[in-house]
Amino acid sequence: MNDWLAGNRRFLLRLIGTLLAIGLIILLLREEGWNDVVAALKQISLGQILLAFVCVLVSRFFVISRWHFLLRSGGVKISFSDTTALTFTGLFASNFLPTTIGGDVVRLAGVMQMGYDRAVSLASLAADRLVGMIGMLFTLPLGLIPAWGSLGHVASQSVAFSAFFTRIWAFLKRTLQTFSIWLKHPLSLVGALLCTWGNMVFIFIALSILVSGLGGHVGFWLIAGLWSLAYFVTLVPISINGYGVQELSLTFLFSTVAGLGAGTSLTVAVLIRLLYLIASLPGAVYMPTILAAMDTDRNGDKL
Repeated sequence: MNDWLAGNRRFLLRLIGTLLAIGLIILLLREEGWNDVVAALKQISLGQILLAFVCVLVSRFFVISRWHFLLRSGGVKISFSDTTALTFTGLFASNFLPTTIGGDVVRLAGVMQMGYDRAVSLASLAADRLVGMIGMLFTLPLGLIPAWGSLGHVASQSVAFSAFFTRIWAFLKRTLQTFSIWLKHPLSLVGALLCTWGNMVFIFIALSILVSGLGGHVGFWLIAGLWSLAYFVTLVPISINGYGVQELSLTFLFSTVAGLGAGTSLTVAVLIRLLYLIASLPGAVYMPTILAAMDTDRNGDKL
């Protein structure tokens, strides 16, 4: 039992963090009442939800294109259709199988199954995350500056806030050493960064549509900044795939900084999560094949 606890300590801590965040959301619902959430939902039309979903799908196209740029410039001669399949499979794994396997592991397994270089593929995944993070840094001040006035005193004394910056710095140091391949191809980095910004713009548009549809009035750039701030908060490894923490962060930021009602803020956070989940469903088509290949590799290692 002790061996099992020691081997699964990190997972258990994230599970506890996820459950705690979800519990806080439930308490928030009890405090505010379901009526506010129901009232907010009645204001948004199906057309607005569908339009926001289309924006999320377009943002996925930019995510696919970013990784494709990095793979191709790193010498991996993969087709765009294969990159698309692997990206959606990774998104599906992250959203629906968070307790057992990560999306990056699935993408790496898929690339290796197709016979491509493992080292370059692994480095491309780290670079993909780093470029995505760099893109978000550009809009982070738009949320951090207005939030600091309301939250600065609390945040400056918060362990989680310190861990947030420590996590980013550790990730940057660990990842930069794998970035040398793409420093020789600066145009590919520019292309990947442009894809990141395309992804961000359509996510911000989707959020703007949801906020407006729910009767809220928040400026586009403030939405961009608050989403970026919530994105970095979810990098702190205290929950599984950011479940609960992302929703709680967005609810808190939109209600405290943007002035939305708690019910409206929570509804926006839950709706954008649902749209993300639905947008990742195409990955279910390819998931069984990759999981089977991963099982075969494990069995081969044991033999």
